[in-house]
Amino acid sequence: MAAGLGLIPGMASAADGPSAPAAPVRAEAGKTALKTYHSPADRTVRTALPAGGNKAAAAQAQSAAGNPQLALDISGSTHTALGLEIKSTITSEDVPLDVTIDWGDGKTDKVTTKGSGDRWDNHTYTEVGEYQVKVTVTDAANGVRAVNGFSHLTQGTEFNPYAPTRLLDTRNGTGTKTGKVAGRGKTRVKVTGIGGIPAGGSGVPTGVEAVALNVTVTSTAEPGHITVWEGDDTGIPSTSNLNYAAGQSVSNLVIVPVGADGYVDLFNGGWGPVDLVVDITGYFTHTPASGYTTMDPTRFVDTRDGLGTPKGQLAGRKSFGAQIGGVKGVPKGVTAVALNVTATNPKDAGHLSLYPGGGTVPTASSLNFATGETVANSVIVPVGPDGTVNVFNGSWSPADVVVDVVGYYSKDGKAAYSPTGNYRYLDTRVPGDWYPGGKFPARGYIAKGFAVIDDPAGDEAYVMNTTVTNTTDAGFLSVAPSPFPWLVNDQPGAPVPPRPVSSNLNWTAGKTVANLAQASDGEHGVIHFWNQGWKDADLIVDVYGVYQTR
Repeated sequence: MAAGLGLIPGMASAADGPSAPAAPVRAEAGKTALKTYHSPADRTVRTALPAGGNKAAAAQAQSAAGNPQLALDISGSTHTALGLEIKSTITSEDVPLDVTIDWGDGKTDKVTTKGSGDRWDNHTYTEVGEYQVKVTVTDAANGVRAVNGFSHLTQGTEFNPYAPTRLLDTRNGTGTKTGKVAGRGKTRVKVTGIGGIPAGGSGVPTGVEAVALNVTVTSTAEPGHITVWEGDDTGIPSTSNLNYAAGQSVSNLVIVPVGADGYVDLFNGGWGPVDLVVDITGYFTHTPASGYTTMDPTRFVDTRDGLGTPKGQLAGRKSFGAQIGGVKGVPKGVTAVALNVTATNPKDAGHLSLYPGGGTVPTASSLNFATGETVANSVIVPVGPDGTVNVFNGSWSPADVVVDVVGYYSKDGKAAYSPTGNYRYLDTRVPGDWYPGGKFPARGYIAKGFAVIDDPAGDEAYVMNTTVTNTTDAGFLSVAPSPFPWLVNDQPGAPVPPRPVSSNLNWTAGKTVANLAQASDGEHGVIHFWNQGWKDADLIVDVYGVYQTR
């Protein structure tokens, strides 16, 4: 059987090099759910081999065909985006047999075997979708053929950009009844069958498997957290998607599976009531759309020094366009882009809204900020026909804006997305959760392995929620692939990797801040989490899914 996603225990390093080695023991965790199929032997269809077009002869051959026990039991399994492994159990007399595996995508494998036995075959599809898999065993000596198979729906899905649209707002009753979500209470939002979004939920070949949502909590009176998940009576996950303090408005991007009924559930983990706002920017389906390509985080816009736009703060209630397609490694014709957007030095409270070039300013927001606050948020936004993305400052006062590109979606993109479930992979608050344990070290990094056990290749990027808490000073988090293999990372005296310059989230003293990251594990399957502050803190990493080309 193919192995699953094996995550490697982490290790910490100070700025001047590793502090201690950690054994690279891989643990089965956070893997994409195993999907299985089975077509038992009693579903085998036996036919006589053609007898030169003579129907009478064919009928006679059918009744007289030898090898009466010839049958096929077929099992299939997958826990990668585009892969499939099948086990064929053949029951037969001890005679030569020709076996043909038709994968349903125009590709076939042919082998020769003899008599009864098991065989395993693997295949990787080049596109998401539903495929009819068929195994044929031919006994030429006895003039008989046996066929069995099943329908396979790939685990992987592709992205469909959607103009930022508000689906839920408890303040005015959009998508729900008007009124706050009670402390320790929940609400639901319908995400399918609206506008041009397909009607079916998860598990349906033509339905929506997952959605990209920007979730905002506001009107808060006490601290707490928000958890978003697919519902379906699965129970509230122990992970969280965003954290808030009293009087704070906070946004975070969430990529979440959709329930079979087309809904997504939201839980208020605080003890006081809050308002919730949900905006959609895209959805994932099993039908071909846009695949994902990761990039090293690249700065496209910085109003502080005139990068990508005229120098100077973005005025209140104004917008600018940023060229994304066709520059700095992003090809022309991309359909959407994955960004990390930061508002800094704002003169007043407000929000930023990102939308495709050529479009109109949406009611949906991408991040919220308070006066003087530096706030980062992940954003997935469609790209306009001219390759641009617009940024609108919803405040009445100016602010600086920084935009880093971390990846893009395109018709030529090869990586498909598979949810892994909500899995807490790192929590420095928990003794023994990582090596050597303790706080998230100031000016240092924690290395974590994100390798597929039987093949580290094929993982384009991981979707994870990063949270920094128990902060005593300002700082920021950087998430970057390791330039070194694991065995170099954990050796005493190992080289120190270059310190990243881009940020994934920013924090101030006493604040708990979360932000989604779509992070590449690079060619070595290892990701570094950097504490760019001067004081220790705690770091939590929850893994939600993976983009794969296999």
